[in-house]
Amino acid sequence: MKPEEGARKSIDALLTAAGWTVQDVTAANLHAATGVAIREFPLNTGHGLADYLLYVDGKACGVIEAKKQGATLTGVESQSARYAQGLPASLPAWRRPLPFSYESTGIETHFTNGLDPAPRARHSPNNAASSPKSTAACPSSAKSRPRSMPT
Repeated sequence: MKPEEGARKSIDALLTAAGWTVQDVTAANLHAATGVAIREFPLNTGHGLADYLLYVDGKACGVIEAKKQGATLTGVESQSARYAQGLPASLPAWRRPLPFSYESTGIETHFTNGLDPAPRARHSPNNAASSPKSTAACPSSAKSRPRSMPT
């Protein structure tokens, strides 16, 4: 087994434990569950292949970039950010670019919330992605609200 395949097995298990249904792109059913993670999803030309594309209630909301265990995740954010911008226009999404980006080895996970006023990668508790219910409508970030309140 290749090192990245080991990471993907761990990420699959973490996603499943968090309530996501993990599917191969060839057998994808966006409505199989509230949260669906699709493996090896082809994006627009120039944006690559997302290791996982995350759907909540049938609409895309984020991506996960898998790296082999032991890889440094710092600096990988640019790769997952490119994936977040590469969703084909014909596919449903909560917003564009996709707001949630994860980088994970299956042991360590970084998370960027694109809805934050100043998005940056943060170390995340090792649950590869939050519960699908916690990311469901994702209309705005709690952190962005104070900046938009009247003075």
